[in-house]
Amino acid sequence: MSSKLTLNQYANRLVQYGSAFHVHYWGVMPKHYDNLLHKHSFFEICYVLDGKGSYIDETTTYELEKNTMFFSRPEVLHQIKSEEGLALVYVAFELINSESSEEWNKIMKEAEQCSEIVINVEEESTAALLWKSLLIESKKNEKAFFEEMLTNLSYSLIVSLLQAFVPSLKKDNHNSSPETSPSLLNVAKLHIKDNLSGSLKLTDVARHLHISGRHLSRIFVSELGISYSEFVQNERVQRAATLLKTTDLSIKDIAEETGFTSVHYFTRVFTSALRHSPGRFRSLYTDLKETTYKDE
Repeated sequence: MSSKLTLNQYANRLVQYGSAFHVHYWGVMPKHYDNLLHKHSFFEICYVLDGKGSYIDETTTYELEKNTMFFSRPEVLHQIKSEEGLALVYVAFELINSESSEEWNKIMKEAEQCSEIVINVEEESTAALLWKSLLIESKKNEKAFFEEMLTNLSYSLIVSLLQAFVPSLKKDNHNSSPETSPSLLNVAKLHIKDNLSGSLKLTDVARHLHISGRHLSRIFVSELGISYSEFVQNERVQRAATLLKTTDLSIKDIAEETGFTSVHYFTRVFTSALRHSPGRFRSLYTDLKETTYKDE
């Protein structure tokens, strides 16, 4: 029971990666018997650790057993029944729409319409392991960074649970979940910045990240508001500007170093972005440095 109290104290507001969740409650129930037919204004997901029973969603009855998870959606009448008692852990939550991205709002709208609401999971599944890890870690409140660890685990669990039920998240599995998009974006950005001299085709970078080109493109638009090609071009121009300011490399060498196919193309793109040709940009910066130095 200490796990439940700790989680309700520390893990009730989870904000990460463009989403904000309010957790109404975490629960641990060693023996859950019958309850009344009722509904919530929020989502609730339960995980059966042991026992047998049934879950009634509107007029449909589902059998429950060990390693079953079931999904109660907002405004849907439901009921749990068990003669012998179910060992349950559960979490009730909702998205804070005004603090979450459009993508997350769409996902939660889709979650309200889920047709598969009872699933059987392996004990080694991500969601099951995260839930067990969360219960274990919640008892270790003497550890450094305890609250940070608890909220990160809690957020990961909720995303993993949604991934198990929401159709669009299940299709791409680990590659397209909102939880992984930001980390994928960071890896993609680092790869681009470290390899600007290469071609950096969308399909090649996506293959390097083990995702589809379409998914990589979608991440850049949803997270940064610009296309993949725009980001790459911006990075090339910014790196070129840095090299012009800090090195004596020729314009041709800088064009090659930043992945432009010709000096002519480099000059055209650079001038369009910064309103000065590479040569003019370098001379203006050199003049500015000399003037500043003399004034001092």
